[in-house]
Amino acid sequence: MNNWLRKNPQVRTIRVAAADLNGQARGKRIPSRFADKVTTEGTRFPVSVLNLDIWGEDIDDSPLVFESGDADGVLKPTERGFMPMPWLDAPSALLPIWMFREDGRPYPGDPRHALRAVLDRYKARGLTPVCAVELEFFLIDDSGRNLQVPISPRSGKRRKAAETMSIRALDQFDLFFTDLYDACEEMDIPADTAISEAGLGQFEINLMHCDDALRAADDAWLFKMLVKGLARRHGFAASFMAKPYEDYSGSGLHTHFSVLDENGDNIFDDGGPKGTATLRHAVAGCMNAMRGSALVFCPHANSFDRMVPESHAPTGVCWAYENRTAAIRIPSGSHKARRIEHRVSGGDVNPYLMLAAVLGAALNGIEDAAEPPAPITGNAYAADLPRMPSDWKTAIDLFESCPHVARIFAPEMVRNFVLTKRQELHYMQELTPEEQVEIYLDTV
Repeated sequence: MNNWLRKNPQVRTIRVAAADLNGQARGKRIPSRFADKVTTEGTRFPVSVLNLDIWGEDIDDSPLVFESGDADGVLKPTERGFMPMPWLDAPSALLPIWMFREDGRPYPGDPRHALRAVLDRYKARGLTPVCAVELEFFLIDDSGRNLQVPISPRSGKRRKAAETMSIRALDQFDLFFTDLYDACEEMDIPADTAISEAGLGQFEINLMHCDDALRAADDAWLFKMLVKGLARRHGFAASFMAKPYEDYSGSGLHTHFSVLDENGDNIFDDGGPKGTATLRHAVAGCMNAMRGSALVFCPHANSFDRMVPESHAPTGVCWAYENRTAAIRIPSGSHKARRIEHRVSGGDVNPYLMLAAVLGAALNGIEDAAEPPAPITGNAYAADLPRMPSDWKTAIDLFESCPHVARIFAPEMVRNFVLTKRQELHYMQELTPEEQVEIYLDTV
């Protein structure tokens, strides 16, 4: 692992960082000459650090703080190893870490361990999920009182219009996207296609499919960090907020996944367009857990501004073939790539918790041989369907009590996430919408 540092002697400092429940990077800055100690022994900080609210404050009634003496966890490097941080001026390296208890057991309140636990269930059945994510984000000029699209570095103009699938919009920010793709290559993030989206200054980049869901979640987490940091170097902000503009569509984080058996065969592929019974079971599992998992897919106050009809965000619990108004879409194309697209999450999610919720729900359905209702046709917004929660408090309550969620996440994770979100709900109610946007713009 330290070979990377030896090959990059210009790197003088490293950051060791883990994802907290909100996907925020929490950790330390360390001179690179002390890297050997970190890679061999790990580092330590309080367990409660992975359970802070969106402001970085302790959770008032958490048993992780005073009740337990605010005890330390042991943070060890993930398989990812060191990587550059191209958004910083000084050459620096990032070392992703995750938390363990003193006796070596994984800490169940760590989001990365939550996903690992789901993947262990798949592995026990001889199954391997293959995942790809599509990340939408906004480029924003936040220098004034009101958010607006940045001035184009090419034209010097500010185009206040949606630019769906516009090559011109991509070209306006060509230097940023060129730097972004170069940085993704440096960090080994498999960035693929970029398009402009329907929102004001909104873009989407797809990450290539991966048969290691932990790595796919790492890629998404690191990509969000990179995009936000690199945008600042170019003089504007990038945000994965679910809904920064009231009059434009919000940002989603869509997930595509299939599942391979021990022979490497796609268990969703029946050789035709419909898919196997196992695909239907996975769809049913996702639908059964969808309302209960809404807090994972919509974790913030602003998240629910995106979840309104006719906004390109699914509001009804349903599935369909080749239909983007549905919460779960089965894309067309080669039967060999038959897969499920889960379209509920906003761009503001924690990728580890999101993939754990999606893949865990699918496995629940496979284990139960659950059957979904008939797939819908036409406009899902106009159909009479079970509805996703439309407010934060309902989503918190459903997450806490949902039996499908209890099969996916450890009790300590459920407790920590609920306590965090109830504290945020309480304090967010004291802020104006403008103050809420200011909090979320750079954090999520």
